[in-house]
Amino acid sequence: MTFSKQLFLFFFSLFPLLHASHPQECSSSSCGGREDTHVRFPFWLLPKQPESCGHAGFDLHCTLNHETALELPNSGAYLVREIDYTSQHIRLYDPEDCLAGKLLTFDVSGSPFSALYLVKYTFLSCPYEVAKSSGFDSIPCLGNSTSSFLATTSFDLAKSMLPSCQIVKTVAIPVSRPVVSKKSIFSTDVNDQDLWLKWDSPSCSDCERDHLRCGFISNASLEVKCFPFERSGHNNTGLQVLKIVSLAIFGPVIIFATCIAIGVFTSDRFTSGRRRNVAIAAAQPNEVQVTTGLDESTIESYKKMELGESRRLPGTNDDIVCPICLSEYASKETVRCIPECDHCFHIGCIDAWLKIHGSCPLCRNSPSPAREAV
Repeated sequence: MTFSKQLFLFFFSLFPLLHASHPQECSSSSCGGREDTHVRFPFWLLPKQPESCGHAGFDLHCTLNHETALELPNSGAYLVREIDYTSQHIRLYDPEDCLAGKLLTFDVSGSPFSALYLVKYTFLSCPYEVAKSSGFDSIPCLGNSTSSFLATTSFDLAKSMLPSCQIVKTVAIPVSRPVVSKKSIFSTDVNDQDLWLKWDSPSCSDCERDHLRCGFISNASLEVKCFPFERSGHNNTGLQVLKIVSLAIFGPVIIFATCIAIGVFTSDRFTSGRRRNVAIAAAQPNEVQVTTGLDESTIESYKKMELGESRRLPGTNDDIVCPICLSEYASKETVRCIPECDHCFHIGCIDAWLKIHGSCPLCRNSPSPAREAV
């Protein structure tokens, strides 16, 4: 590799290094509502935080009333009452105050969450007059003038109801702790409960317990690790200072060196002159000898070729530099090969050599073309 190419690679590799940093620092955020839930990794808040601040499936958003909301793929939107980052629990409630209606189609599949604990509720539909005359506690937001909805944790109680009452569905509801079934009552508390969900991955409990920040190891990795908390607005200050100092020191030096390299090493006149001088100097004997070189027509009869992008020489030539001038071959350069040994050289170098010597510079014992022609 030539010096100019080495300098070129160094120049362009320096800037990614200057721009490299630790994983993006993301301060916690909130919607500013009454619950004022603080959002941090693995959650991220749209549009206040970029997607890189959180894990897939943990995106939250703010409602028009500045409340924090979570959208479950198969169950719709719920408001967030609380997030426990140490225990990895999230507590949800229905923004329309009719949780019972949503529970009939509740499904956490397609999300990173699962139930903390489950309790089964059986829902029934009874004629309005039957529920009213029996004094059952019905769920107001599900009833109408002709029917009432009831809920109980006792399936036996649900089956014992009058034929006019029909079981609608039995669903498992996520709750904060195990619930003991109540044998003989209907209850509306199912409509007043919160949903308690948990997440197992990513696991950031250890970071939270040690008062550290959890985040991605790098911007290109989904693995997480613990980082020290830093004040918002002062993130990576030391690294930024290092970048500025490095750029101030190395920037002018690199620009100056690049200009010199381009001016010197891309000069065709300089390169051709250097090769010609080296070849002539190598061909000059220390003592006066009889010249045994080849004539111009013989030299011109030897094969020449232009190198492609790969700079690959024909035959068994493995060198990447010309053995005469010791310069690297470059694409689009012309080389000439000696027939007997198939050794190749820069055309200017070998032509100057063969005018003085009649043999290959590498294998001098090979038969001379001049002698073969005799």
